[in-house]
Amino acid sequence: MAVAATLVAPVIAQPQFKAGIDLVHLPVIVTARNGELVRGLKVEDFEVLEDGKPQKVSYFAEGAPGDALPLHLGLALDGSTSMERDLRKAGDAVVQFVRALEEAEDVTFVDFDTSVNIGFFKPASYPQLFERIRARKADGWTALYDAIGAYLERALSRPGQHVLLLYTDGGDSTSRMTFGQLQGLLRLGNVMVYVLGYLENQMSSLRAPQQMRMNQIARETGGEAFYPASIEELHEVYAKIVDELGSRYTLGYVSGNQKADGKFREVQVRLIRPDLKNAKLRTRSGYMSPAGPRSR
Repeated sequence: MAVAATLVAPVIAQPQFKAGIDLVHLPVIVTARNGELVRGLKVEDFEVLEDGKPQKVSYFAEGAPGDALPLHLGLALDGSTSMERDLRKAGDAVVQFVRALEEAEDVTFVDFDTSVNIGFFKPASYPQLFERIRARKADGWTALYDAIGAYLERALSRPGQHVLLLYTDGGDSTSRMTFGQLQGLLRLGNVMVYVLGYLENQMSSLRAPQQMRMNQIARETGGEAFYPASIEELHEVYAKIVDELGSRYTLGYVSGNQKADGKFREVQVRLIRPDLKNAKLRTRSGYMSPAGPRSR
């Protein structure tokens, strides 16, 4: 994948600390009005606002940032009984995507039904990962929120960028984690979530609310949700996701708000070139600032 990187300030190879506040990284996808990805933008084409206040961008990259921000891939595969009809198709799709995304340094595999099982794989052990995926049989209930939450919690302690592909029919039935708690974790971490929803086997009355929830999970993180109805559509979705990741922009800044108050901070990224006014931009909705020690 082509890589272009610009350092707007002194080199920041890993997230640094300043007055207790991390460097905030924002993955940004820009598409033209016709849906095509917009490439070749410069740092001066963007404006970053945090809670409405302009921020100074100190890191900028187009494409894969490389060793400075390694990409860690997460795969969450719903193996519950309701996925029986689609599990083989989803499993084959997982294998296809891992092979296509050469940028990823490793894969964290989250296999879930009533329980959640997590495995970690480097490229040399991908054959074992593929065998585990293909041997999966549908069974049990759906601990969807627990599965996503388990991945998010592990990603918090790992520097770099994180992308999670979630394969599910969208219906949580047994998680201990609530959706509100999950949303808090999504905002706390730096994980871009892509959802592949298999909703055709759900009752029609349940599809709309489940799709709304899946859309919310993805868009909270700057990702996207897809609902392929055929294997042909699935191939198109994969090509789109791989293309997006290879063409993404990464913006980094140190917040001007140095309070360690543990509050959510809304982030906006804007395109300031007049000829880009019709372009669409996706990124994280914001992040949770770190919480300082409580006074006694």
